[in-house]
Amino acid sequence: MNKIRYTFLAIIALLSCKEKNINEPQDEVSNKIILSKEQFETSKMEIISPKEHVFDAVLQVSGKIDVPAKDKAKITAVLGGYIKTSNIIIGQKVSKGQAIAIIENTEFIDIQRDYLEVSEQLTYLKSEYLRQKALFEENITSQKNYLKAESDYLQAVSSYNSLREKLQLININPNAISRSKLSSQVTIYSPINGVVVTTNANIGAYIAPENTIVEVVNDANLMLCVSVFEKDILKLSENQEIQFTISENLGTVYKSKIKTIGRAINEMDRSIPVFGDLDEELKKKLVVGMFTDAKIVIGNKKALALPTSCFSEEADKKFLYLVTRKKATEYELKKIAVKTGIENDGFTEVLTNSFINQNSEILSKGLF
Repeated sequence: MNKIRYTFLAIIALLSCKEKNINEPQDEVSNKIILSKEQFETSKMEIISPKEHVFDAVLQVSGKIDVPAKDKAKITAVLGGYIKTSNIIIGQKVSKGQAIAIIENTEFIDIQRDYLEVSEQLTYLKSEYLRQKALFEENITSQKNYLKAESDYLQAVSSYNSLREKLQLININPNAISRSKLSSQVTIYSPINGVVVTTNANIGAYIAPENTIVEVVNDANLMLCVSVFEKDILKLSENQEIQFTISENLGTVYKSKIKTIGRAINEMDRSIPVFGDLDEELKKKLVVGMFTDAKIVIGNKKALALPTSCFSEEADKKFLYLVTRKKATEYELKKIAVKTGIENDGFTEVLTNSFINQNSEILSKGLF
């Protein structure tokens, strides 16, 4: 009976030992890698140490490709009308003074007729005013007659000038109209050189004065426009470098320099606009309205760094493979979790700890 009892206790003890071995922490074992020299060389692995690198201190901002206000034109009609003709299409280049559309409205005839009538009356009213003035000065006529003639004449002058200005606003030359040349059509011209970006010039459509017929943008003066929040304004200065990417081509980083800095804060988001120059070749590739992610370089700092390719990433943590021992025939590496800082230009700042310093040897090639 005692023999059976001892045998049972021995089995329990053996099982307990095995269970204890199974549940022991495995981190140290799993984080270590042993490589033979042949494996190391076959995989073309390389080892480097952290070195001091100059990092740009940057502001992360966003914006778009835009043009100055003077290079945008939303072309409208001072008086509404129906689109009679238009040959403009989106993407077409137009010149300042080029015809954009012809609109039609019978109101144009009324304005011309009124102008001609006032113009014809003006000669008579001026003559009558001067005659009454002379008679009044010689005490031949009453002051009432003189003042009446003066008032009629000045009212006619005012109407004449008003109608003349209105004709010029709707692009009708006052000197070119006559009783036999009244027109219900006016031509709309482009006020700037540029490219057509939108058009509502559909034949037969009615265009009200507040509606845009055509929008033209002078893309020769493209600029980068980014928004900088109020808290970062004092870090800005002209000629600081801007590095930016276009959402359609995130793999290419373009460069600009700050040209002008806004002087008024947008009350909606407490930001100011910052404009950057673009070189001529780049302007040919970009179009108005492209959204950008950008970095404004506001300074630099020196720090220990490694090529970004040295790091592996798992569950939002970054790791390095540290060489812990080198022998003639093998290498021992340990996977170390590290904290990082600034990252740009293919380098990542590595924050030193008890494992990592400037003398550490890190696997740089052959991680996989």
